[in-house]
Amino acid sequence: MPTFDTADRFERDWKRLATDQQARFRKVITEAFVPDLLADGPFRGGLRVKGVTAYPGVFEMTWAPDGRATFSYGDERVPGEVHIVWRRIGTHDIFTPPPGP
Repeated sequence: MPTFDTADRFERDWKRLATDQQARFRKVITEAFVPDLLADGPFRGGLRVKGVTAYPGVFEMTWAPDGRATFSYGDERVPGEVHIVWRRIGTHDIFTPPPGP
């Protein structure tokens, strides 16, 4: 079974999601994302998993019509099991760079 961690930014994003959004994300993870990881094949098309161009090693996935999450692969915590680090979650807005000089 894959293991996972969450980045601090993901935790902050998570708290801003509505309860129904959190439930939907959990459902997509348990019913689609994890089974695809375990199958060791490509992710199903509906998840739309692809690399984030500006950040090599970071991937995005779709979990709702306007629901996106980013993740990266981390070092194995359990030998032979994939380790996922969840980085951001929310709408397309998670891809907007923060304001600054």
